[in-house]
Amino acid sequence: MRLITHLSYLIVLFASCSVGKNVYLFTSFHEPATAGLRMLYSHDGYKWNDFDTVFIRPQIGDKVMRDPSIVQGPDGNYHFVWTLAWKGNKGFGYASSKDLINWSEQRAIDVMANESTAVNVWAPELFYDDEREQFIIIWATTIPKRFPRGIEEEDNNHRMYYVTTKDFKTFSDTKLFLDPGFSVIDCVIVKRGKEDYVLVLKDNTRPARNIKIAFSKHPLGPFTKPSEAFTPLFTEGPAVAKVKDGYLVYYDQYREKIYGAQRTSDFINFTDATKIVSVPEGHKHGTIFKADKKRLKALLRYSGK
Repeated sequence: MRLITHLSYLIVLFASCSVGKNVYLFTSFHEPATAGLRMLYSHDGYKWNDFDTVFIRPQIGDKVMRDPSIVQGPDGNYHFVWTLAWKGNKGFGYASSKDLINWSEQRAIDVMANESTAVNVWAPELFYDDEREQFIIIWATTIPKRFPRGIEEEDNNHRMYYVTTKDFKTFSDTKLFLDPGFSVIDCVIVKRGKEDYVLVLKDNTRPARNIKIAFSKHPLGPFTKPSEAFTPLFTEGPAVAKVKDGYLVYYDQYREKIYGAQRTSDFINFTDATKIVSVPEGHKHGTIFKADKKRLKALLRYSGK
């Protein structure tokens, strides 16, 4: 009887230690984006705290670091891409790290070098395709007069492009990722299961400028026709967190200078969660990923907390 009681205690203890072993990290920057990469952390995906630390400073391009996206690869290394400039650059920034504190040399990946009239490379977003064991990087670029446009000017008529890589040394040729028939930016790929992918995207046309959903059986599409918007006007920079009761889609309500959120279980029906989430003031467009509590402790030590 005593042995059974002892075993039961060990099982309960092990279970209690295993619950909540991961935390959420949210990449971030503050305007005017010249300081570098910041991050937030959360234990539940709802309430966020700022490390109040810059983890890497921009050294290339226009020396800005906007729209930071980080994904951890299967080897444990973290891969980081970001927007180098508003206009004039043909690529995005790249660096890697084993611990999110010590970073490799920064490089510009010139993915639009073959497009002489390309205006920009905005908001690169990383996705690891575990079925094909490759990284997918998607971003928005304007190539004037390449596509029919709406009210926006030719130098603001974006479509989404992509490359793939296994090692961030060699890359596939740049290809069109998404042309929904309107100017589109700020896309995020979400895997729900085998042959079940969601794309969260910003309709950047005037007067829309809000966030929609599309679906596919493959992370590279083809995607269904985008849904109706599920966010208010003047929203951008979506980021998705998988939480216990479904998903939270965060977005920047840039006119109000706040971060909003919608809760969903199916990416069809949404409930406004803005009043029950907490995002520190000044946080801008980033992506959400998970890390273990050992990593969090190291980041907190580094930031002096």
